[in-house]
Amino acid sequence: MAIAFPAPRVDVLAKRDRVIAALKAIVPGEGVITEEKERRAFETDALTSYRRLPMVVVLPETTEQVAAILAFCHAEGVPVVARGAGTSLCGGSIPQEDAVVLGVAKMNRVLDVNFADRTMRVEAGITNLAISGEVAHAGFFYAPDPSSQLACTIAGNVAMNSGGAHCLKYGVTANNILGLKLVTVEGEIVEIGGGALDSPGYDLIGLLVGSEGQLGVVTEVTVRILRQAEGARPVLFGFREIAQAGQTVSDIIGAGIIPVAIEYMDREAIHICEAFAKAGYPLDVEAMLIIEVEGSDAEMEAMLVRIVDIARRHDVAVVKESKSAMETAAIWKGRKSAFGATGRVADYICMDGTIPTGRLPDVLEGIDRIVKGYGLRVANVFHAGDGNLHPLVMFNVNDPAEQVKAEHAGEDILRLCVQLGGCLTGEHGVGIEKRDLMREQFTEVDLLQQTRIKTALDPKWILNPAKVFPLDAPRDEAPREAA
Repeated sequence: MAIAFPAPRVDVLAKRDRVIAALKAIVPGEGVITEEKERRAFETDALTSYRRLPMVVVLPETTEQVAAILAFCHAEGVPVVARGAGTSLCGGSIPQEDAVVLGVAKMNRVLDVNFADRTMRVEAGITNLAISGEVAHAGFFYAPDPSSQLACTIAGNVAMNSGGAHCLKYGVTANNILGLKLVTVEGEIVEIGGGALDSPGYDLIGLLVGSEGQLGVVTEVTVRILRQAEGARPVLFGFREIAQAGQTVSDIIGAGIIPVAIEYMDREAIHICEAFAKAGYPLDVEAMLIIEVEGSDAEMEAMLVRIVDIARRHDVAVVKESKSAMETAAIWKGRKSAFGATGRVADYICMDGTIPTGRLPDVLEGIDRIVKGYGLRVANVFHAGDGNLHPLVMFNVNDPAEQVKAEHAGEDILRLCVQLGGCLTGEHGVGIEKRDLMREQFTEVDLLQQTRIKTALDPKWILNPAKVFPLDAPRDEAPREAA
């Protein structure tokens, strides 16, 4: 089923000239984009099947400019869609025709690095990889590492609570954020958290990280930086049967072993990624695990002995340990390039439901059955250690019928995840992609509790509209006032 967008509001479109004039007064120079051909660059994100041309785009350079933009738009009732680098796979930053796109790409400075406290304060438009690059010389890094880390911004990571291959050991974005500077919809600048490991009061950072730009616009972030491990070593494990790989993952986690990463690829993904990266992946297996351990040589060896023993209990066919930094880089290049490499072969949609790791064999069998039932192909690449799935359902974008089948297959996969005790999203967010599936996981009461928070912080519902909640989700029309 095609995803619906609400019709643009005529009263807002009628204000376009006034909105543009006001934005140009706030952000002088080239910070306001009005020409249609230039706005086209902002009409979609990584969910490229859906596009909407925004009314205008503004690229502020300071928190104060963001505050002035939001105050004006709130007063005028003009929708605002915050945007980082546009790498969202769930349509989280696709605009509407009556919306102002507020891009933070120009706000990309490092504001402070504190090695003693292991913190770093950055503006929201800095890329994920640039954060680690800034402190690598001192032996530190920022842990969350989504596959798009070369391009994606920390603003988008905060919005979607992004993870990555190494989140099994180090956690996702929410586990690595200490403070935020937030601009509310009314234009108030708020400091939340800071450099301390914990803050008193309500966990507002926990509320805001993963809120998908629905509750305010983040302009600065204080992150945790960590010491790099003494060493790291990835090992490839190839299996003749998918179930063997799934059970191996389940048994590793069940034994209390926590490698830094456990990544899964099926045969389709192995061949696609090997053709692109030449990483030395085994091509005669049905499933492969990339398991990385870190620490001293003795620590890594001890952990690998236990992991290899578990894999052998499940008839592992190939065990290939990286012997050099070059091999390690190639192994991870293949995995990190999976989405792009698959794009060379076919169009695809990427799901990111999560499941309990003990249900991996069941869900892998279910995904295969679902996709074959629609006459399509799937390449499975995912964070197996924490049960975060990334099945890439392939189709021909020039065949509308195939696209519909791919979307239905994706929906069925997410329903399966929920049925098996998991949830709709692990790190990509809800956006527009999973918006209409929220009732698969939440009751009407659940949705009302969530929309009440939205209404309290964004009374006019102008921040990133038509995302996260079904368009007919229950909600109070105004914040409740104290008696």
